[in-house]
Amino acid sequence: MTKLFRVFSAVLAAAALTVASGCSGDDDAASGSPSSGGKTTKVTYVTAFGAVGRDSFVWLAKEKGFFKEAGIDIDIQKGAGNVQNLTMIKSGQAQFSALDFTGAVIQAGTGAFKDWRAVAAIHQQTLVSIMTTKDTGIASPTDLKGKTVAAGAQSVSQLLFPAYAKLAGLDPKTVTIKGVQTTALTGLMANKQVDALSTFLLSKKGLEIASKKEVVVMPYSKYLSDLYGNAIIAKPSLISSDPDLVKRFVGAAMKGLQYTIDHPDEAAAVMNKAEPSAAVPAAIGEITAMKPYCTAPAGGALGSMDESRVARSIAVLSGAGLMPAGLTPADVVDFSFTPKA
Repeated sequence: MTKLFRVFSAVLAAAALTVASGCSGDDDAASGSPSSGGKTTKVTYVTAFGAVGRDSFVWLAKEKGFFKEAGIDIDIQKGAGNVQNLTMIKSGQAQFSALDFTGAVIQAGTGAFKDWRAVAAIHQQTLVSIMTTKDTGIASPTDLKGKTVAAGAQSVSQLLFPAYAKLAGLDPKTVTIKGVQTTALTGLMANKQVDALSTFLLSKKGLEIASKKEVVVMPYSKYLSDLYGNAIIAKPSLISSDPDLVKRFVGAAMKGLQYTIDHPDEAAAVMNKAEPSAAVPAAIGEITAMKPYCTAPAGGALGSMDESRVARSIAVLSGAGLMPAGLTPADVVDFSFTPKA
């Protein structure tokens, strides 16, 4: 109870913070802009994880010519989670990447990876959820008492579970958390080797197909509403040296994201054309499921990020003991590039 009180106290304290945003953008066109002699900037972009529905918008934007219109020649690489993606950004192997923002904030707060900034949100809320098949009888978080829940080993899904459980009225010590390879999650649940999963809700369609059963989803966002889902990041040195490129990239990516959530069938087909291993039905299911999570609250723009929300997110994560206190929103987001209403 003391630790939970600390979480709520930290959230209230963070709400009162006034923090300075990061470096400002530059309205002057850089050499990659179509207005500067038609030159094109080549960039490498890394997806959050493989080729799945949540990342289809970048293939769609490339196919539709949105990046070309912005003077960008994009090379899309399949990511493998936050550590690999952050490593590629840090080393300069990629200029932009998608990743789980909450997990990246924890990694910045612990000092593991600090050399990055978010420039746009893909999902306005965390997509981490508890998922199970309806036949388990698990319908609420408290039903997980005495059960076994599988999660990606050391993933944000596993790290966030204790905070989620406490806020939902469940003692996390009464639940067995089994850390496994992320790719094994669906099979474990489909074969009844675990009682539930802690994973991204966008995997719902895949679990339904594999288990041939109705799936129950309990989003973490019901209790952790300030946490963002995936975001697009870049290295601070790139942001400062070529702010126009960052603006053009974010604009083209958000145009692709909007088209994708409006036309999930087309986006899934485009990704499948580029990556034949990407199953169209599962991709459509992911895109459809993520649509409400892409919409910014209070009429905000697609991709926008709110400074006070980021501050509260940091407070929740530090209050839950996932990282030390001291991180600020400006340490993880450059608000001069996140889209405005």
